[in-house]
Amino acid sequence: MQQYAARGVHGQTVEVIAQRILTGQFAEGSTLDITALQAEFDVSLTVLREALKVLAAKGMVDARPKRGTFVRPRADWSLLDGDVLRWQFARAAQPSLFEDLHELRSIVEPGAASLAAVRATDADVAALDAALAAMAAAGSDAAAAVAADLAFHRALLSATHNELLVRMEVVIETGLAERDRMVHGALGTDDPVPSHRAVVDAIRAHDPASAADAMRLLLKKAFDDVARIGS
Repeated sequence: MQQYAARGVHGQTVEVIAQRILTGQFAEGSTLDITALQAEFDVSLTVLREALKVLAAKGMVDARPKRGTFVRPRADWSLLDGDVLRWQFARAAQPSLFEDLHELRSIVEPGAASLAAVRATDADVAALDAALAAMAAAGSDAAAAVAADLAFHRALLSATHNELLVRMEVVIETGLAERDRMVHGALGTDDPVPSHRAVVDAIRAHDPASAADAMRLLLKKAFDDVARIGS
């Protein structure tokens, strides 16, 4: 578990078991050999049980009398959980997962932009402007560009003043961070500011239709960037 050393023993154990489930090494329905895992990871039974509790809370494993601890079907997993999403994206570039993310964003974010155009306060617009400024200042710094992009989309959802939409940031940000890291690493030269500024300008003008349209164009560009990398 050396590659997970920075996460502590508990975190390492959770991550390793999760990755084995995601890769099918621990197949759906299979029973985990707790004694063998404890020996392999060289951890206490308490640490192992606590790690399994984390995965149980995410719907990935369950424990039953006479059956032991087993891997639950994927349909039972909390796929919108931030850790589960991160683990999936971290495995490798997965076109189907990025396509699912794009479809989700295409449904949520144009509507969010439209709502923000109606509800955004001066403080909300200032937060969007700050994200744009950070995006422009990032230049070729991929990490800074990713952080600025995440700040923009977080500010957009916040500007809707809808608690349920704000909670979508966990899903959108987790996938977006992986998408941004991949795109900035491979392309790196495209200026993201104009497409994002169009959204902010429409929100500032309190124009819901234009805000939604600008967001759709931004999302199309984002999807095309991923498609170019995969081609």
